[in-house]
Amino acid sequence: MNLINKLLENDFTKWFAICVFKKYADFNGRARRKEYWMFALVSILVCVTCGILAAIFSSIANFLGLIFVLLYVVFGCAVILPAIAAVTRRLHDVGKSGWFQLIQLVPLVGPIYLLYLMVKDGDPGPNQYGPNPKGL
Repeated sequence: MNLINKLLENDFTKWFAICVFKKYADFNGRARRKEYWMFALVSILVCVTCGILAAIFSSIANFLGLIFVLLYVVFGCAVILPAIAAVTRRLHDVGKSGWFQLIQLVPLVGPIYLLYLMVKDGDPGPNQYGPNPKGL
């Protein structure tokens, strides 16, 4: 529990820790932009770091690179559910159903529109998914 408290002290990792430890599979409510994007940023940084370290260490010894590939896979499996939940809550903030994230399956246009929804400011007041998270 002490590690979680340390993560919550730093604003950079605070939102990641909230998504992973407090709202692991919480598909209810709304998530403000900062919560979603900080979670996404930390996830991307961890994945890129593991990929770079895997490439560097695999040139030294193959098994060392395999360790970082394994860390990449374990991390990806650990955050897949919080990532889906964070996107769902972010879509709720802009007034869309969580199922709307399936739009990314539409080639080219789908991912661009989903990115637009992730960047768009949330509904200013309460909506059908709950109160505005900025006001909390």
